[in-house]
Amino acid sequence: MASEQLQVVLRILQEGREARGDATPDVATMRANMEAVAAKPAPDVKVEPAEVEGVPAEWVRAPGATAGTALLYLHGGGYVMGSCATHRDLAARISRAAGGPVLLLDYRLAPEHPFPAAVDDATAAYRWLVAQGFAPAKLAIAGDSAGGGLAAATLLALRDASDPLPAAGVLISPWTDLANTGRSLHTRADLDPMVAKEGLADLAGVYLNGTDPQHPYASPLYDDLSGLPPLLVQVGTAEALFDDGARFAGRACEAGVTVTFEPWEEMIHVWHAFAPILPEGQAAIDRLGAFLRERWTQ
Repeated sequence: MASEQLQVVLRILQEGREARGDATPDVATMRANMEAVAAKPAPDVKVEPAEVEGVPAEWVRAPGATAGTALLYLHGGGYVMGSCATHRDLAARISRAAGGPVLLLDYRLAPEHPFPAAVDDATAAYRWLVAQGFAPAKLAIAGDSAGGGLAAATLLALRDASDPLPAAGVLISPWTDLANTGRSLHTRADLDPMVAKEGLADLAGVYLNGTDPQHPYASPLYDDLSGLPPLLVQVGTAEALFDDGARFAGRACEAGVTVTFEPWEEMIHVWHAFAPILPEGQAAIDRLGAFLRERWTQ
């Protein structure tokens, strides 16, 4: 049975869905709605604007974040919405848990900038970090939802270009299959208050702009996953995208990648974002932080 806190989260999401009705909002409205509900980080967190190869970004540092390590974080939002502002609190919590700074990237969004703009921005940001003097063994790449798929795609693009890879990758509720073939899109649809196959298809179409949905840098599930660094994949058992994370983790294991796959019981899509009121959200962030600390000390 869902905890009292999870029931509160589900009620908030249901009320939001009812308020929106059946009409599909335009991109500007979706972006504004996502910004409006964003949590603010704690007052002791330092946020410093940055520019990375012409792309806006922010350094997010919680107290105790030590120099020498860095996490490149790629926000979710279906490749058409999301920003530094929408993910500032999550980045701050990860910085606190991991003990290092987070570079939160405001990568270009569709429809203004369709595929592969996001991948180009993310790979450029990683190379910028290396050029700033960060050792790859002290770097990691993470993301949630579409940002989780983008994190995987970025790792693949860097591997294919023979760049030195980071110490780890972290995928939170990743969207790894823009062809949307996962069975959980049907079998867990009634459990998921946030994600529906129809909405995903619309977002994929906007982002892909005619590109094959099985292109490996759009849908990392379809690529050869060998040679990737150790991965942490966290998914909720009550999310429609469960199979995107589970199948990707399975294929990575088969390719010889070290994978820690964590299915969190009853959790919904990117439950980490509800950490201000959901203990399981903070627990998953703490686990993520411990994973990064371990990788950075090896």
